[in-house]
Amino acid sequence: MNRLGLKVLQLSAVREEVLAKRWPKARESDPKIVDYVKPIIEDVKRRGDDALIEYTSKFDGVKLLPDQLRVDSEDIMRAYEEVREEQISAIEVSKERIERFQKEILSRLNFEYEVDGVRIRSCTRPIWRVGCYIPGGQTSYPSSLIMTVVPAKVAGVSEVAVCSPPRKNGEINPLVLVAADICGAKEVYRIGGVQAVAALAYGTETIKPVEKIVGPGSKYVVTAKMLVSKDLPVDLPAGPSEIIVFAEGSADPRIIALDLISQAEHIDGISILVSTSKKLAKSVLRELEHLISVSPPNLEVVAKNLSRSCLLLVSQNVDEAVNFINEFAPEHLELMVENASRVSEKIVSAALILIGKYTPVSASDYCLGTGHVLPTGGFSRVYSGLSVLDFVKRLDIVESSEEGLSKVRRHVEVLAQTEGLQNHAFAVSGRYENG
Repeated sequence: MNRLGLKVLQLSAVREEVLAKRWPKARESDPKIVDYVKPIIEDVKRRGDDALIEYTSKFDGVKLLPDQLRVDSEDIMRAYEEVREEQISAIEVSKERIERFQKEILSRLNFEYEVDGVRIRSCTRPIWRVGCYIPGGQTSYPSSLIMTVVPAKVAGVSEVAVCSPPRKNGEINPLVLVAADICGAKEVYRIGGVQAVAALAYGTETIKPVEKIVGPGSKYVVTAKMLVSKDLPVDLPAGPSEIIVFAEGSADPRIIALDLISQAEHIDGISILVSTSKKLAKSVLRELEHLISVSPPNLEVVAKNLSRSCLLLVSQNVDEAVNFINEFAPEHLELMVENASRVSEKIVSAALILIGKYTPVSASDYCLGTGHVLPTGGFSRVYSGLSVLDFVKRLDIVESSEEGLSKVRRHVEVLAQTEGLQNHAFAVSGRYENG
């Protein structure tokens, strides 16, 4: 047995056990977490800012006054003094790449269509006010702020409220504040966890309620979003990060191992190799052992996640692998196979597909132009990753000429009369009769 306790397994031997833990087979939320989260939400609804201050003290170890809940402009200016120019530059590059891609998506939703005297304009209109949850505390995720705020601003959202937990010194990580400023988020609050979700959903004396909540978070935050979703929309189930690498025998085992380890760096991260080559799977296992032995950064978290949630699976052929991937529905799928583009056409359930050795998940997390707020746990079967589409409503503007209406007149009358809606029919026919 190796240090990590990993084995190379036949996919067919563990397939059902693995899929049993995924949506839609695993549907219910943990009742213990629900019972823990629900009273916090109700308390924030009832007591507003007082509850936020109490829970921030309890969970984050920070005592705030009511006027300290919101970050002010001086806090933003101080944040710039604490970050390096290369960090600002990296945030700007990431923001610009995300922005360009999101604008391209949006541009393709607005078009005009005309047939037989009827003109239809497909248009979008932004949601007015959204809340973006950004994980934080002792870690910092400026990239998550970019991935949530930039699509909202591209969509034209007027008000973007950001909530992120403070560090022990009472301040949000300066990188997050700088990213908020660069991306155009004018409201930032020193609030995290379940209480932040509740405040965004229902409002307090300081925080106005929003119309939609987006952003990743812990299992408690995800559960809180689920509970408030009965009252306002949320984006998608975004839990622990996960990757499947699908590779054939010619793939580089070291690169595969590096990518598996990169996802194991996330709390509760899931890393899976599916290969048609047992030899390659064994080589990847040796690379994992070697890389762990040289003590990579975040070794404790990586080793724990690999031991608990890493699988090295061998499939009989490509079809078996593809069928498993589609049922597993991973957040990230890397394809290191011949004819990868053709294989990608067979994938119907994956939040993000990355092709080739030079397209690692870690690059897509920051600067390739795609978003990284993605459905996990099997939900990529029915959800897409967060994008500008989550911040707009689509509507159609229709104008018909007299000739255009006359061409469908009889069909409208027949269908309306079939459904017993005589006045629907008369609303059309009456236009062609003298009153």
